[in-house]
This record gives sequence, structure tokens and C-alpha cells, in this order.
Amino acid sequence: MWRWQVSRGGLSRLGCLSLLLLLGLLCCLPAPANSSAAVGRHVRSYNHLQGDVRRRKLFSFQKFFLRIDPNGTVNGTKSKDDALSILEITSVDVGIVAIKGLYSNFYLAINKKGELYGARQYGINCRLKERIEENGYNTYASADWRNRKRQMFVGLSAKGKPLRGRKTRRKNTATHFLPIMV
Repeated sequence: MWRWQVSRGGLSRLGCLSLLLLLGLLCCLPAPANSSAAVGRHVRSYNHLQGDVRRRKLFSFQKFFLRIDPNGTVNGTKSKDDALSILEITSVDVGIVAIKGLYSNFYLAINKKGELYGARQYGINCRLKERIEENGYNTYASADWRNRKRQMFVGLSAKGKPLRGRKTRRKNTATHFLPIMV
């Protein structure tokens, strides 16, 4: 059997312990972010989707096309040939879109009270969460404003009038829109 002996000039007990402690600390430090040895979940990059512009007409479950007038009024129309119902849906972030009227140059916006209107410039009220529902329709909710911890959705009534965001829910079919290619 071999017997270990510390000779002169070897490491003392205190030196061995400090060396082991230093090695243990180096092993526990996280790897640099640009290192290929980085451990953890892979973060996906969706930069290729940002700025994607789609031209669509939003056809509601209530049989109206969403339109934004040149004076900023949001309502619905039954006419499928209405030029003011052509909208540009631009992805701003993952799941967040901005909807702009192509001919009116107004953005679809929801204010803090839940009122739908057309905004001349893109702002915080124009950020909308886009979600595809189980029935294939899309819903658009304010990304920044909530009413009593509930989301406020874009919706049209059975008469084509905009619904207040406070009265809307995700499962309410008045908030369901079908994007139709132009």
C-alpha cells in the first residue's frame, strides 16, 4: 500500500485548503454570455419578425369590416369595397402589433378608459396584443391598459359601433376578427 508523505517545500494544510477553495469558486462561476459553454435555456431571437407589415381587412364576427375614418373615428362597415377598411398590421414586438389605416393614416388606439379611437402618431395607446383564438379568429387587446386586472379588447357591436374596452372579454365574439388578405 502506498503511503503519502509531504516533503519539505510541499504545500501546507492551510495552502491546500485555500487552493481547493479557490478551485471550487472558479467552478461555480457562470460562463461568459458569449461563450458556447453557457448553460441554461436557449433564448430565441424573433428579430426577423419585428417590422413585418401585413395589409389586411379585419372582418368581425358581427359581419362588419373594421375601418378608421380620416377624422380618427373607428367603426364598422358592411361594404367590402370600402378603402378605409384596409389596414396595415405591423409587428412591433413578439405578440404586439400596431394597426394603421392605410388611407386614413391613423393608428387604432385604446385609451385608459377603454375607448377606441384613431391616433395620428404611434404611441403607448396603439400597442395591441394579437392572439389567435381556438375558433381561428384573432383578438386584439391593449398591451398596456387593463380594467380591474382584465384586458380591454377591440370590439364592434351588432350595429358596427365600437365597444368600450371595459365591457369586452376574450371569449365575447364581438371581439373576434378574421384577418382577410387584400
